[in-house]
Amino acid sequence: MKKNDLITVKIEDMGSEGEGIGKLDGFPFFIKDALIGDVVEARIIKLKKNYGYGRLTQVLTSSPYRVEPRCPLHRKCGGCQIQALSYEKQLEYKTQKIRNNLLRLGGFSLQFLDAHMEPVLGMEQPYHYRNKAQFPVGTDKEGNLITGFYAGRTHDIIPNTDCCLGAPENAGILEIILDFLKAYECPAYNEATGQGLVRHILLRKGFSTGQLMVCLVINGHDLPHREELVRRLREIPGMTSISLNVNEKNTNVIMGEKVIPLWGQPYIQDTIGGICYQISPLSFYQVNPAQTEVLYRTALEFAGLTGQETVWDLYCGIGTISLFLAQKARMVYGVEVVPQAIEDAWENAGLNGIRNVRFFTGKAEEVLPGFYKGKTGEVERKMQRGAEGSGMDIQMRHPDVIVVDPPRKGCDTQCLDTMIRMAPERIVYVSCDSATLARDLKYLVSGGEYEVVRVRGVDMFPGTVHVECVVKLSRKIKDS
Repeated sequence: MKKNDLITVKIEDMGSEGEGIGKLDGFPFFIKDALIGDVVEARIIKLKKNYGYGRLTQVLTSSPYRVEPRCPLHRKCGGCQIQALSYEKQLEYKTQKIRNNLLRLGGFSLQFLDAHMEPVLGMEQPYHYRNKAQFPVGTDKEGNLITGFYAGRTHDIIPNTDCCLGAPENAGILEIILDFLKAYECPAYNEATGQGLVRHILLRKGFSTGQLMVCLVINGHDLPHREELVRRLREIPGMTSISLNVNEKNTNVIMGEKVIPLWGQPYIQDTIGGICYQISPLSFYQVNPAQTEVLYRTALEFAGLTGQETVWDLYCGIGTISLFLAQKARMVYGVEVVPQAIEDAWENAGLNGIRNVRFFTGKAEEVLPGFYKGKTGEVERKMQRGAEGSGMDIQMRHPDVIVVDPPRKGCDTQCLDTMIRMAPERIVYVSCDSATLARDLKYLVSGGEYEVVRVRGVDMFPGTVHVECVVKLSRKIKDS
């Protein structure tokens, strides 16, 4: 075999990025867009010592799990890797993905996983679920202004204004903005030269409120004729917040730090499980509100709260999980490194009249050890102004339950070690990456102090390979 050869293989498995895996004379090939059960023709594009990569040229025999995708651009766009797979099979794939990582990286046995792992919780309607979309702005080969999504592993824009995962209103909003930019000759930002003005268009929707947000990310501090753009956007039902975000850095990071309000409120509102949240352009907020409630209710169930517990919520963001837990807890402490997120968390607590929460800024891997070592006074002084003048008791209490929802990289070892030393009755680990989750669980159970009791995935991102996971760990009862 050599590069550019055509091969025919049956796809017998799928990899962590959704690629089909088939073998030719025992030699495995990874083939993007091929699905388990397919027989495909593919062209070899790369050969390694023990495996190779192929590009799908045609499906010779379709998998019984293959369906017609709603989006005609699903193979070009880097967003929906498995949209052509039936949704029932997507859930099986994601359950198996979590299982494989816990088996291979976490060191858990098949027998253990059979006893403690539950099927992934899916959606009834796995389309139009995203309340947030970030569309890059650029030009096509003819110089026409376009917006859409990046092709997989590139920064080449696939023109599209109507993503079947996003809110239905997005297409109309984007058409208005594109017409405005073309009419007033506002140039798109060019990553190669650092020139041009408009970089991205951020759209958000509060699904429970119908409120809409538009934020244009620009390479500058003003948008020419912005009053006209505001006038056009205000005609859209539900429009609530219009703003600019300044990002003049030569970076792949989409949002800058400065937001310039143009019209309306500086935020929109949304409700999850009876809790109302204010969401600004810079706020982290789960993109699938329907499944977010499922995720949080699962975390709440795993926490086993009776109303008497003190809970620490690490990596709390704008307080979404903290406020959800506060409905059943005695006290919740939220920790987050982003100051703006903590300010939003205090605002959200006040908005809902929730007083049994406290938020403070800091890195979880620093704050938790600081508390354990008795530096409570120093930690308390870092609490945000939201508690000042409210009569709130800000005395720190030892956790009965720790809830952790870290970024994709997982938890710092120092943070994990301190969690074990603090010995809460239960740890609830919410993860967006089952590989780093498996690594951290292995560490948490390695000392024999904790055991994994329940594992359950929640499908927050249908059509993609990504899956959230919630794990309950309980402290072992020592024999007397």
